Amino acid sequence: MRKKLVAGNWKMYGSLNENKQLLDGIITGLNGLCNTHTAVCVPYPYLSSVQNALQDTQIAWGAQNVSQYEKGAYTGEVSVSMLNDFKCDYVIVGHSERRAIFGEDNNIVAEKYVKIQEAGMIPILCVGETLEQRESGITEQIIKEQLAAVIKRAGIISLSKAIIAYEPVWAIGTGKTASPEQAQDVHAFIRKGIADQDMGVAKELTILYGGSVKPNNASELFKMPDIDGGLIGGASLVASDFVAICRAMNI
Repeated sequence: MRKKLVAGNWKMYGSLNENKQLLDGIITGLNGLCNTHTAVCVPYPYLSSVQNALQDTQIAWGAQNVSQYEKGAYTGEVSVSMLNDFKCDYVIVGHSERRAIFGEDNNIVAEKYVKIQEAGMIPILCVGETLEQRESGITEQIIKEQLAAVIKRAGIISLSKAIIAYEPVWAIGTGKTASPEQAQDVHAFIRKGIADQDMGVAKELTILYGGSVKPNNASELFKMPDIDGGLIGGASLVASDFVAICRAMNI
């Protein structure tokens, strides 16, 4: 049975006080929820306090990015060994904002993915197309290329220890959402592409949807056969919204 996961991506938001209130609300709201795995991926400075808050709960935590380098003269970077000091379970890699704003190409994403797995953490590998690419009819080509770079470097079996998140770039932070059917089509395409290489990996692979998931659309998205949860942006910053989305996954 495939793992169900709802992971929050806090992006560059938060403060010590705000985070405490948010986590208190999430911990209370998720009390008794047992069929869905949950996690929050937080800014680096808050890993210690989040670890302390969550270490005795069922909620996992992780980072939003990591360097492809282990150590050295890379001012401002954070290595996998540093993340391990805070016992991170997950690391987001290849998010569209990293690709578009910070110039991380498929090869850099693949390097980071490998480092994350070598350090014993689980990469949440983001793939997705821009609006221009979707309208040009090359969504599948773009996603195939994004996945191929990782598979070429790490091997198809590596996906058995990874999560994939499909995030249509045009639906991130815009209020637009792919219809459940549109999202399902791409999730099915991803799973079939993996199945063509290894059926066993494909059957167990957790594929999340990320693109303006809200409490009012989560249930319909999560009913789709190849959608195994969500990577949640803005709604993960509101405890009641995040809890409602997690509970929608549990229905």
